[in-house]
Amino acid sequence: MSENPSLETTTASPVKGDLNYPLFIALMANTVIVNLVVSLARVTTSYRAIELDLSVFWISLIAAGFSLVPVFAAVPLGRYIDRGHDAASAWLGAFLMLLACAGFWWRPASDFYLLVFSIVLGFGHMFCMAGHQMMSVRSAGPISRESVFGYHMIAIATGQGLGPAILGWFGGDAHIPPTGTLFAIALGGAAVSQIAAFALRPAVREPAHERPASRLTIRELLGNRALTAILSASIVTVVAFELLVVYLPLLGTERHIDTRDIGILLATRTAVSIGARFFYARLINRFGRTRLILVGMLMGAAGFTLIGLPVSLPFMYLAVVIMGLGLGVSTVLTFSGVVLIAPPEARATALSLRLTGNRIGQMVVPVLAGLTAEATGIGGVLVIIAGFLAASGIFTHAVVERS
Repeated sequence: MSENPSLETTTASPVKGDLNYPLFIALMANTVIVNLVVSLARVTTSYRAIELDLSVFWISLIAAGFSLVPVFAAVPLGRYIDRGHDAASAWLGAFLMLLACAGFWWRPASDFYLLVFSIVLGFGHMFCMAGHQMMSVRSAGPISRESVFGYHMIAIATGQGLGPAILGWFGGDAHIPPTGTLFAIALGGAAVSQIAAFALRPAVREPAHERPASRLTIRELLGNRALTAILSASIVTVVAFELLVVYLPLLGTERHIDTRDIGILLATRTAVSIGARFFYARLINRFGRTRLILVGMLMGAAGFTLIGLPVSLPFMYLAVVIMGLGLGVSTVLTFSGVVLIAPPEARATALSLRLTGNRIGQMVVPVLAGLTAEATGIGGVLVIIAGFLAASGIFTHAVVERS
């Protein structure tokens, strides 16, 4: 993979030079709103399950319904988007999210409906994310595209952070927040998301210039070693972020660290990741793509190793800053890497494989990590994650350099 790749666009030349500002602004706004609604609805669903005194089995089933069930439609959805339907995917996703949030608000006291509408929410989120990914590709030409990828990831992180912020604002000091109010807010946000989605306009294509449907099979796509390496790196980075959120509170309990400090540690990691993404395009120009992904994942490994060791709180803050910088950039690199390596006619299909791998990893790896924690403790799990990050970074760098 070259260090300064030239990607062909799938639409007419962007307005105002290299960047299609109307599409870019609408995409950023819709991305923030969608991720705000999903993050708020998911955490509120967990609290509603606690209110209903559901078993751990039901809570796990509801979480799996959101994360795992929709991935079986990811590849057909990618094929659909490759035929030029990225905006339609976002419209449909916003409608499914609106339907799910209405269901959460309308049928609040049923374990069955919590499961059903969590599945619907998962489908809606996946449809929106898949559409957003391709619109981030076509909203800019080669000069501005890397910056757009960075801003797209910033918009996702911003929305994911605003949802819990709303929860904290309305929940206050209560052990159980007002779930009815929070579901109503999520429903209102979903309605705004549906309206905002219609500002995402499809590409205008002449019939003579329609892109033919991709004939590449999934096996052929995964036969590209560089693409497979990037997809693997994506899974490792996303799951590493996920496990830190899960296990840092438990690590704090082991080390008698205040809840406030744990919250600040997580907030620091998020803030540093967002800050790093602002400079993402400049970092690529300065260091090169393959070198940057190696350095980023090794920084993430160093951060996880440090925080997994029995160190004092100041060193834990240093660790989250290091991993926030490294993995904040690496997450964007794994996304843009898929875009660069995949054939243009199968780009959305390849990105759907990335979503599939990420969601499966988010479900499977925490279970394996939980079993490991029984033997090694929480610190040991974090050090093991560091090993996976380092190995994945070295492997990806070696494979892509040879491609």
